[in-house]
Amino acid sequence: MNIALMSHDNRKELMVQFCTAYAGILSQHHIYATNTTGHMVAEATGLNVHCFLTYAHGGSQQIGARIAYNEFDLVIFFNDPSNESMADDISYISRLCDQSNIPFASNIATAEMLVLGLARGDLDWRYIVNPSTRPIA
Repeated sequence: MNIALMSHDNRKELMVQFCTAYAGILSQHHIYATNTTGHMVAEATGLNVHCFLTYAHGGSQQIGARIAYNEFDLVIFFNDPSNESMADDISYISRLCDQSNIPFASNIATAEMLVLGLARGDLDWRYIVNPSTRPIA
């Protein structure tokens, strides 16, 4: 499955810790991320992470476009709820996921449930909904 990772600045270390804890599960899938988050995760975990542009240069729009085309099967975007200026980002990605019926986590508790479900096969229905799921070029 194709998994997108994003995180606000003060949640990047949390994303690294999360990916370190679940590297065994994540390593069985195709991981994509905005640039800074992706490099931090790859360096800490050894996971192969395809990096889009940084957030400031349009990385979230690149991921958003792929969500709109139903190319991701799971999106994890660790949100900073105390940063009001970032509220539009999380809302944008969340709406796109809702439109394409893509599982979405904005915090570690939900992300953990989705990743553990992924390991159990609970998200295999995505292969039916999106049978062309393959690595993004």
